[in-house]
Amino acid sequence: MARPGAASPALALALLAVALAGVGAQGATLEDPDYYVQELWSRGPRVQRREPEPEPFSPPLPEGPREEEREPRPPQPRPPTRATKPKKAPQREKLAAESPPPPPGCPPLGLETLKITDFQLHASTVKRYGLGAHRGRLNIQAGINENDFYDGAWCAGRNDLHQWIEVDARRLTRFTGVITQGRNSLWLSDWVTSYKVMVSNDSHTWVTVKNASGDVIFEGNSEKETPVLNELPVPMVARHIRINPRSWFDKGSICLRMEILGCPLPDPNNYYHRRNEMTTTDDLDFKHHNYKEMRQLMKVVNEMCPNITRIYNIGKSHQGLKLYAVEISDHPGEHEVGEPEFHYIAGAHGNEVLGRELLLLLLQFLCQEYLAQNPRIVRLVEETRIHIVPSLNPDGYEKAYEGGSELGGWSLGRWTHDGIDINNNFPDLNTLLWEAEDRQSVPRKVPNHYVAIPEWFLSENATVAVETRAVIAWMEKIPFVLGGNLQGGELVVAYPYDMVRSPWKTQEHSPTPDDHVFRWLAYSYASTHRLMTDARRRVCHAEDFQKEEGTVNGASWHTVAGSLNDFSYLHTNCFELSIYVGCDKFPHESELPEEWENNRESLIVFLEQVHRGIKGLVRDLHGKGIPNAIISVEGVNHDVRTASDGDYWRLLNPGEYVVTAKAEGFTTSTKTCMVGYDMGATRCDFTLSKTNLARIREIMEKFGKQPVNLPARRLRLRGRKRRQHG
Repeated sequence: MARPGAASPALALALLAVALAGVGAQGATLEDPDYYVQELWSRGPRVQRREPEPEPFSPPLPEGPREEEREPRPPQPRPPTRATKPKKAPQREKLAAESPPPPPGCPPLGLETLKITDFQLHASTVKRYGLGAHRGRLNIQAGINENDFYDGAWCAGRNDLHQWIEVDARRLTRFTGVITQGRNSLWLSDWVTSYKVMVSNDSHTWVTVKNASGDVIFEGNSEKETPVLNELPVPMVARHIRINPRSWFDKGSICLRMEILGCPLPDPNNYYHRRNEMTTTDDLDFKHHNYKEMRQLMKVVNEMCPNITRIYNIGKSHQGLKLYAVEISDHPGEHEVGEPEFHYIAGAHGNEVLGRELLLLLLQFLCQEYLAQNPRIVRLVEETRIHIVPSLNPDGYEKAYEGGSELGGWSLGRWTHDGIDINNNFPDLNTLLWEAEDRQSVPRKVPNHYVAIPEWFLSENATVAVETRAVIAWMEKIPFVLGGNLQGGELVVAYPYDMVRSPWKTQEHSPTPDDHVFRWLAYSYASTHRLMTDARRRVCHAEDFQKEEGTVNGASWHTVAGSLNDFSYLHTNCFELSIYVGCDKFPHESELPEEWENNRESLIVFLEQVHRGIKGLVRDLHGKGIPNAIISVEGVNHDVRTASDGDYWRLLNPGEYVVTAKAEGFTTSTKTCMVGYDMGATRCDFTLSKTNLARIREIMEKFGKQPVNLPARRLRLRGRKRRQHG
C-alpha cells in the first residue's frame, strides 16, 4: 500500500499537466504563448493574464491542418475586391478640426514604407539573394542591373505549390487584406495568378483562410505592375501571415511584391511597439486632401493668418484646374527691397503625394507658430518672402487619388493629362552652355547665367505642358534665390547638374560652378531629416546614398535633360534642389504624422539657408537702384543679377570673396566681402558711377541730339579723305 504522501505529488503533477494543456489550447487560438518571452527585455516571472475578448467579426483561430495537409483546391479562385474610393471629408471651419472616424478596414503594415524590417520577412526558398523575401515589398523597383543585390521582387527557388512568403508582425494583428504585384523587370514577366492566405501565432501551426466552401483561393495578378487587393472574408487575428502561391504566369516564375493590411491589437506590454512608435504634438490636419479640400484648407489658413498670407495662382492645368500658391510674408503681395524670395514646389509628378501633404502641413504649422509668436518662425516670416505651391500637377493627382494610396502602382497619375513629365519638360540649356564653352564663346555669345530660352521652345507647337509654361513665367517674374521641389519614391536630396556632360554616358558626376554651395544646401536638409543620414536604415529600392550622407549629384544618379533644377540655375538666379521625401510616393493617411515628424525640421532648416551668403544693393550716385546689374564672384564661373530695385542675393559658403558689380553704362566696382558662419547674409553694397560715354549720351539725349558714334564718324572721315585725294 502506497503512502499518502507519495500520491499527493503525482496527483499535483497530473493536475498541473491538465491545466497547462488547457492554457496551451486557449493560447493557440489567440496568441503565441512564447511571444512575450521573445521581447528585448525581461519582465520577470510570467503570470497568466485574462485574454482579450475577440471582436464579433474576428473569431478565434480554429485548429487547422498544417501546411502539408492541404485540402482539395476549389474550382475557381476568389475574385479580388474593388478598392473603394476615399470619401470626401466635410469642409473644416478651423485649422485642425477633429479627425473623422477612420474608414473601414485596416492600414498597411508597412512593407512599402519599410516599417516592416527585412528581419520580419521570410520565405520558403529564394532564387538568389537579390530576389530574397526582403525584396517582396509593394512597388519596390529593380536596379539598373537586375542580376545584382537589388532586384524587383521575391522569387521562389522552385516553381511548385510548397512555396510561400511570410510576414512576422511581431504582435497580435487583425489581418484584413493582401495587396500583390508581379516582379518589376524590364526583361522578364513573372507574377502570381492565385494564392492562399494562412495565419499563425507561432509560425509552426498554420490556419488557412476559409469560407463556406473550404480554403479560399484568391485571384492574383494578370500583369506585373498593377496592384491587386484581396480582402479576407473574415478578419483574422494572429501574429504571422503567409502567402502560398497556387498558380502563376505560365511563361514565368513564382515572383511577387506585396503589402499586408492589418490593425495591430493594443498591447501596453509590447516593448517592441512602444520603442518604435512615433507620435506628434502638432495639432494639424493629417489627411489626404483632394483638389477641393486643398483649396478649402488654404482658405482656412488665410482666414487664420490674413496679415501674413495671400492665395494666388500661377496658371492653370491642362484640365483647367488652377495651380494655387500661398505666399507667406509680413507684407504679402509685394517684393520688399533686400528681402529674399524662397519657394517650395510639390506634385510635379501627381502620384508623389507625400510632398503635397507636407507642404499643406507646413502652411498650417507656419501660421500656428506665427500666431503663437515662436521667435524662429516670426523671424522667418518677417525676413523672407515664402511661396508654396503644393500641387503643380493637380490633374495627375486627382487620378492617383481615385486609385488610392496603395492601388495606384508606381506611375498612375505621374504625368500631366496630356502625358508629359513636368520634371524634365524644361528647356535644355545645359547643351547650349556647354557647346558655347567648347567653342570658347562664353561669355561673348552665351553668358554663364541667364541663358536664353531657345525660340523653338517658345512656339505653340512645342511639346511643352501648360504647367511647365506657368512655372517658367512665374520664375521669370519673381527673383527667387532658393527653391526646393519635393518628390517621392526615394529618400535623398539631389542637386544639379541633373544632366551628364558626356553625351554617351547615362551616369556621370556633373558639378556646377557652385558645387560646394549645392552640397551644403543638400546636406542642410538631409542631416536634419530623421532618417536620410541614418547609416542603419535600409535602402528604398536599389541605391545606397549613405556615402554622400543622403545627398547625390543628379547626373551621377541618372541623367535628365531639361530638369527644373538645371533650368533654374542657368536661366534665373534661383538655386533649385530636388528633395525626395520618402520611399513611399503615396503613403497611407495613418503615416502622415510620422512623415511630418521626419521632415518638419528639415523643411524649416532648408528654408533658412536662403539667408546665407551675401546680399546688398547696387545703386547709382543718386541712390537709385540699378536693375539687371551683374554680380560676379572671383573663382566662380556663374553670375547672378540684380532685381528691378537693384537688390541682389548671392548664396555662398563661409569664407572671403572678391565680388564685382557691373552694369551697362556704369563703371565696374570690386570689393572684398566676408561670409561668416552665423545665420544671416553679409551686407555688401555697391555704388556705380556712369561711364564718360554714358554721360555724353545722357546729355545729348537731354537736349534732343543723338550721341555721336565715334567709330562710324572716323570711317566717314577716312572715306572723305580718300575721295579728296583721288
